[in-house]
This record gives sequence, C-alpha cells and structure tokens, in this order.
Amino acid sequence: MTATLSGCGGDRGSGDVTLRLVAADYGTGPANSSRKYWDGLVKGFEATHPGIKVDVSVHSWKDIDREVAAMVKKGQAPDIAQIGSYADYAKAGKLYRADQVLSIRTQANFLPSLAEAGSVDRTQYGLPFVASTRLLFYNKKYFAQAGLDAPRTWDDIRDDAAVLGQRGVTYPFALPLGPEESQAETMMWLLGGHGGYIDDSGSYEIDSDENIRTFDWLKTNLVDKGLVGPTAPGELDRQKAFDAFTDGRVGMLNGHPTLMQEAEAKGVSVGMVPMPGIDGPGKNSLGVADWIMGFKQQGHRVQLRKFFDYLFTDKNVIDFADEYDLLPVTDSASAAMESDAEYKPLWKFLAALPDSQFYPYGKTSWARSRESIKENIGRAVEPNGSPKSVLRKIARDSAVAAAAD
Repeated sequence: MTATLSGCGGDRGSGDVTLRLVAADYGTGPANSSRKYWDGLVKGFEATHPGIKVDVSVHSWKDIDREVAAMVKKGQAPDIAQIGSYADYAKAGKLYRADQVLSIRTQANFLPSLAEAGSVDRTQYGLPFVASTRLLFYNKKYFAQAGLDAPRTWDDIRDDAAVLGQRGVTYPFALPLGPEESQAETMMWLLGGHGGYIDDSGSYEIDSDENIRTFDWLKTNLVDKGLVGPTAPGELDRQKAFDAFTDGRVGMLNGHPTLMQEAEAKGVSVGMVPMPGIDGPGKNSLGVADWIMGFKQQGHRVQLRKFFDYLFTDKNVIDFADEYDLLPVTDSASAAMESDAEYKPLWKFLAALPDSQFYPYGKTSWARSRESIKENIGRAVEPNGSPKSVLRKIARDSAVAAAAD
C-alpha cells in the first residue's frame, strides 16, 4: 500500500486527500483481475475530482476479510473496504452510515431488498456492491430426450429425477450440502418450504416445523431414493456439483449466472426456472450480495461521498456486473440491463433479484450460524440422520451466537 494517511477525527473537506481502498479480486487470473476495473474507475474519478486520489489494493477472496480485520485491529482501517460482510464493523461503530456517504439519489437507487440486507437495526451501513441470485438449472437435452417439462414443484423434481436416473444420468439432482457453500443450498430449499433462517422479527428459526419438514422431504424423496448421485450430499461441494453439470453429468441443480455461461461454453444447453417449491414455483429466490463500506477512522466522509456517488453510476455498476456475470445492485442499472438484448441471458436472474431473500447479513452472529450450517447440515440427510436433531443443533449454535451479539 503506497498511500500514507495522516490523522483521524472529523471530516476533512479541503486539501489533497488520498483514499485507501481495499477490494476483493473476482477474477481467475491476471487477464481478468478486478485490478483492471479499479484502475479504469479510479482514472476516471481522479480526472473529474481534482484533489482526491485513490490508492487501491486488490486481494484474494481467501485472504481479504482476514486482512481487513487485521488492519482495523491495528488501528489502520482503510477508508473503503469491498468485502463479504459489514455487520461487525457497524456494530463496533467504525463505519459511516449510508446516508453520511451517499447522496439521497444514490442511496434511494439501491434495490430495496439489498438496502434492507445492508442494514443493522434498520440503519444502512453496508453498501451493496454486486449481487447474484439463484435459479433451478436443468439439462435441456436430457429433459427433451425424456419428454419432461421443466419442474414447478418438489414432486416434479422427484419424479423427473427418477426418470433421469433410470436413463443413466449420473446426478439426477445434484445436492451440494458439503462445507463449501451449503448455507446457500440449504436456504434455497427452506424458502421453497415456506421457511428460512429467521422469522419476521429477525430471530433465528432454523429448527421451525417448516424447515424440519423440508429436510424430511429431501431425505425421504431424493436422498433415500438414490436420486442425488454417487457422492453423499454432505461430501459434495458446490464447485464439484457445478463441474459435473458443465461436464454433462447432472440433470438438475441450483445455479447462478456464472454457471450458465460456463455450461453453455462447454456445449451444455441450459434450461432455467424459478426454484420449485413444495406447492408450486417458489416466490422468493436466494439472493447473495457482497458489500462495500466507508470507515470513519480517517475522517474523509466528504471525499468518500464523492467517490461512492461516482462508483454507483450506471456505467460503473454495469461494467463490473457484466465482467463477472453478476447482477447490478441499483434500480436504474437493472432497468438498463433489462432493456438491452445484449443481457438477455441474465433477464431471468434480474427478474428474480428484487424479491430475493438474503442471508441475515446484519447479524454479527450470522458468521457463527453459517459455520454451524456448513459443518452439520449434510448429516441431516445421511442414511441414519435425523433432520430434526441436526436442525436443532444448528439452532442452538445460532442462539448462543445471537446471545453474544
């Protein structure tokens, strides 16, 4: 990091200022590193905002949350961090509120569900940087060969998977409940069963009757019937399931926009529908977001506001989303993509995003709850597993974490 920042305390509205920004790398290598996006954005910003420089460092997703935490602990918080969570820093009083670093127009332009997901106690601190949502993917070739229609309900999934299994498809339905990202697969099914992780008051309800019923159904109708493939769900990570889909070994699974592009690049014809529910198409999809936030320590609120208002212009939002097959976080950028045929492959995801349900990002206890889900949920569908006991174990872990919030 090349910038040397001095002082802290109140707002600094005059004189030359260097903002220090720490961002995650969404690329797979030097050719598509996020560094290229930030270099272009900063060049444009600095050209139109004399007196403000931006020093950017880009870090791997494997390291960035830990490295930002270390900076903050040392009293060397960056001005801006683009990372996976914000709640701990907001609870500790280290972040500016959204209304302090955004114009009214910019803040009002966020999709409401994302603004809510970025809030702690109904006050927004996390600024959504990029989003994604999930749809049910199916191999159109296999479905056409078997004379199957796209599934609309869980019973359709079960019946279609049985046909695909009889026809030799390796994974009729790929169910990744391994530790890589099982909190996502779990939440998609819970939403389809009219449940979820939290209730209307924001308290955890992981062992609700609806959630237990969902995993009882999964175990009885898919896992016990041998319709989820040769790898036990608790040992199947998301990436392995995705790789199997792009290799043509999966009939159905839950996927996101990047998987769509990867599968079609390998010649897999992809069908996509809203995640089926227990009694019809699900009304809410899982939404996932990454966050950007402004730290108070250096006192650069005025400059941060100028930077964030520039960052969230339609061009900059769309450029990043387009580069990494993700979704924009603002109403105007979403509308622009929905009216442009270039982005037609993303239209179904864009349509699902406004009504998507997000993880309880605003709860600092979510990190521990998420880890308990990842560690335990696969056991719920094991041959001798008990969905009720596993969900109650996760609920207890979550309650303990919430009590320490």
